[in-house]
Amino acid sequence: MTVAPTAEAAPTPAPTPNVPPLLEVRKLKTWFPVRRGLLRKTVGHVRAVDDVDLDVFPGETLGLVGESGCGKSTVGRTVLRLIHATAGSVRFDGQDVFAAGRAELKALRRQMQIVFQDPVGSLNPRMTVGRILSEPIAVHGLAKGSALRDRVATLLTRVGLSPDYATRYPHEFSGGQRQRIGIARALSLEPRFIVCDEPVSALDVSIQSQVLNLLSQLKEDLGLSYLFIAHNLAVVEHFCDRVAVMYLGRIVELAGRDAIYANARHPYTRALLSAAPQPEPVRARGRVVLPGEVPSPINPPTGCAFHPRCPLTRTLAAGAEAARTVAITVMGEPARVMKRCVEERPELQPINGEARHCAACFFEQEQG
Repeated sequence: MTVAPTAEAAPTPAPTPNVPPLLEVRKLKTWFPVRRGLLRKTVGHVRAVDDVDLDVFPGETLGLVGESGCGKSTVGRTVLRLIHATAGSVRFDGQDVFAAGRAELKALRRQMQIVFQDPVGSLNPRMTVGRILSEPIAVHGLAKGSALRDRVATLLTRVGLSPDYATRYPHEFSGGQRQRIGIARALSLEPRFIVCDEPVSALDVSIQSQVLNLLSQLKEDLGLSYLFIAHNLAVVEHFCDRVAVMYLGRIVELAGRDAIYANARHPYTRALLSAAPQPEPVRARGRVVLPGEVPSPINPPTGCAFHPRCPLTRTLAAGAEAARTVAITVMGEPARVMKRCVEERPELQPINGEARHCAACFFEQEQG
């Protein structure tokens, strides 16, 4: 059972039109080659990220949600140049991240950091906590000697750990403590933007709220901006200001947190919300069960990638003339869907002319 954090959710701030985004992602593509045969010939590509646009504003937490394998973590790592991008651009505070040379990229590393999902695999087991935290500080020449030790002690204190832990190794700590060490490492260079790649999914439920409250306090104290990647919708509702929903490598809906949870406009978002467990449901909620499986990113469907599973296009096809529909097969079962959904790919467009709520769905855009 998923338990929401105990702290109350903060009101959602709307991005200020006059304030430029801290992070701008445009037409981002990350494709991985599929190689086969003795000569390792490329026979296709895994389209992990396919034309993603998003902005993160100063002091904002943007949630990125979706099923496992939809490309969330790949977006976060590509933005930081931990993974090579196939196409597109990323600008951080106006600077082109992909065009940055070695020296420029090293300077950008101080501003952009990441907290990994696995607190065990992300920490070197042969290094003490003190060495783990001091290494990036020393590489960037920010402190040395006693000043370096004092800085490590301050980092441990800031994340709720004793400075005495600097002499211990990662295996001596619990999962929650290891994740705090990972957060301290991300803070060691005083960044302005942090990618949180499912930072609480590997932790016990009782520890998740502690880590989330720590991240919230650090954001308030240090003025941080987060790209918060998660699949736990209860955590996202508590923690994020805006939410972007991904399906098969693309953003299908983007809006403020309250708008997403109160009035989701894309059928995939509605299905995700209906599947989220409620510890104490006030009333029975209709479950949207999607047919079939997530298509392969190696050979995605034509048109709208969600059309083989979409309940909306099936419902509309039931009452439409045959010329506007097309027959498809899902898991060996015949079905009819709207022809437009099979032939055209919907772009992320405002709903009701409201730029803060966008969805990639033809019918929602028409209905407004």
